[in-house]
Amino acid sequence: MSNTHASPGLWALAWRRLRADKLAMVALAVVGAFLLMLALSASGLIVADWEDEVGVSYAPPVFVGADAAGSPVAAAGDGANAASGVNVLDPLAEDIRQLKEGMGGDVVVDMYGIKDPLAAEIGQLRAGMGKDRGKANAVKRATLPFGADKWGHDVLKKTVKGGETSIVVGLVAALLAVLLGTLFGAFSGYFGGRIDDFFNWFYSIFTSIPSILMILTVAAVLQQKGVLTIVLILGLTGWTGPYRLIRAEYIKHKAREYVMAADAIGASHWRKMFSHIFPNVSHVALVQMSILVVGFIKAEVILSFLGFGVPVGVVSWGSMLNEAQNELILGKWWQLTAAAVAMAVLVTAFSLFTDALRDALDPKVK
Repeated sequence: MSNTHASPGLWALAWRRLRADKLAMVALAVVGAFLLMLALSASGLIVADWEDEVGVSYAPPVFVGADAAGSPVAAAGDGANAASGVNVLDPLAEDIRQLKEGMGGDVVVDMYGIKDPLAAEIGQLRAGMGKDRGKANAVKRATLPFGADKWGHDVLKKTVKGGETSIVVGLVAALLAVLLGTLFGAFSGYFGGRIDDFFNWFYSIFTSIPSILMILTVAAVLQQKGVLTIVLILGLTGWTGPYRLIRAEYIKHKAREYVMAADAIGASHWRKMFSHIFPNVSHVALVQMSILVVGFIKAEVILSFLGFGVPVGVVSWGSMLNEAQNELILGKWWQLTAAAVAMAVLVTAFSLFTDALRDALDPKVK
């Protein structure tokens, strides 16, 4: 009689332990919310207009209140423009009037062409200003939910868009580092001998140099800013931790009975390494990846703060902190607070989830 109730596997037991930990589930929900935010931001469904100048320069948060000594709102500026004689609907009207008076007549333009030499120049000036006229006459808000930066960008939208860059860097760089560490560790631990000596020598070189110096060295060699460059910098320097643990696991598992049985039936080295051994050590790689995501998000912030991060025109939490150091001198603290709080919440939630995941995958924990 066959047994219809199969024993739960490693992952089923791990999920059962993880689900019983309420703090871990809250952390998982927070991480999931950030990943959903990343997907919506990358697809353009939210914060696609983060570069719009919707507020006055350094507009304070709503809960602080409008800055009476700050820049005037455009709505209030309309009266000042009217008092000074500036036509907000056509800023060139006064200049054109003066040109007409200087020439002693009107500018004549008919439907067949330009008869007056100044008409072409006036047309070019109006065409150049027409594109920005809507923004110039738009009412800029004196306060925003979390304030505005120097250019009037909404700090809340900027934080969400910056999170997209920082999270993508953390995830992709961690994936690259774990992939390299697992591949190197598998070859080193499984084959041993000279292959193991070579990878150990390579590992010793990377670990003998302080990590920040290694990161800056790779950044100086690549000499190009961008998200891909940051991913390569972090991925190529962060594989040492996964390598050390995966190598030890392969050394332990290659002498197990199931590997010897696979060898007896003629399985290839590649099949034994990645079809038989790797599923039994995959939890180590998964935990290492979750740990590296946290570390790489913080590393991206440090790199952007030092000027080795994202290029101009791309926003990240690190670039926001880099801008905020000058704003603090002026007492504008909201951009620093928004980026720091967002990063702290994500890193804390990811760290709590990582600890719970490591305990859940540990077979010694009942």
